[in-house]
Amino acid sequence: MRLEAGARAPDFTATDWQGSALRLDDVHGRRWLAFFRYAACPLCNLRVHQMVKRHAEFAERGLSILAVFQSTAGSIARYVGQQRPPFPLLADPEERLYGLFGLETSLAGTASPANLGRLAQAVSHGFLPGRPEGSMTRIPADFLIEADGTLRRAFYGRVIADHVPFAEVEAFVAAPSAAV
Repeated sequence: MRLEAGARAPDFTATDWQGSALRLDDVHGRRWLAFFRYAACPLCNLRVHQMVKRHAEFAERGLSILAVFQSTAGSIARYVGQQRPPFPLLADPEERLYGLFGLETSLAGTASPANLGRLAQAVSHGFLPGRPEGSMTRIPADFLIEADGTLRRAFYGRVIADHVPFAEVEAFVAAPSAAV
């Protein structure tokens, strides 16, 4: 079941690709929880690349980024981990967190021509397809979470190239916090 803005973000504990446990409620301040497909997904790697480039700007404004992949820690290290992102990459090969946050799968969203432009962009940046893991028709999602754990935005993609627009993330960090 999809989550909606105003609801409390479900708390969880997960392990990052380097073996450290992380609990969502222990990450203080505002959070951007981004769900991806598998670690070798070219579209996912392009988005992480873009997030890495913007990380310092967002961190200075009090936003913590966490990224979830339906891959093993080893696959994350082999693929997306090569970018050395300055934020946690969480391994969820059992897709437990995907269920907790109501992510969906869609054959139409996977095969949509709407993905082609972003795929070409990913390939042009050197992000080539690798070994798929998990649900092949998984559609990404992003959650902007206030310091008090309230969801400000629950963004569920329509196709595999969809993520919350950076303009919405910028507006989130620019707005006064809803936390008391």
